[in-house]
Amino acid sequence: MRVLWAHGLWGRPDGSKPTHISEDLGWEVEGLVMSRLGWSIDNQTSLILEAIGDGCQHDVLMGSSYGALALANASELLPESDLRLVLMAPAFGMREGFERFIGENLISRWELDGSLPFTHEGTGEKVVLSWGFMEAIGRRSWPELRHPTVIIHGSGDDVVPLANSREVAQSPLVELIEVEDDHRLHGSLSIIPAAVEMVLGM
Repeated sequence: MRVLWAHGLWGRPDGSKPTHISEDLGWEVEGLVMSRLGWSIDNQTSLILEAIGDGCQHDVLMGSSYGALALANASELLPESDLRLVLMAPAFGMREGFERFIGENLISRWELDGSLPFTHEGTGEKVVLSWGFMEAIGRRSWPELRHPTVIIHGSGDDVVPLANSREVAQSPLVELIEVEDDHRLHGSLSIIPAAVEMVLGM
């Protein structure tokens, strides 16, 4: 099984999920460094489009949170390609989620200053996000899924509401697996083989 992996905003290409897929499942994983072209959803969508190439290199495209949102955006731009997606806690509605998480005061200051510094949780790297980050996710928070897709989302997710994935799963191309877990889905890694089998059969 050949997997293209897109990690989330706070994640790393060698995080717990791709490590599980590679070491425990024995699958071939290409883990992208999602910030290589930049932090905006446009940058990360472009990175995935570059990695997908002609669509023959991978059996399934998988990602978590912000990376899963970037996968969805990339796949929307490739309607004629034969792609299969497994999205874990995808960050649909991210613009609204960021506003809720950060708060109105910090959002206003970010827009006024034009940038927001923060420390990346996964690497400790100092990062500065331009206001363009927010403008981009405002355009790309709700991509249309045009390929067979399985979503895994936890009922206890306090970062991205399960309701967002339920809305997306109204599409006939999308199946939703709801689990009792939080946003990181560390307790639901055993679901991955079934999700992949499901999407390959769609």
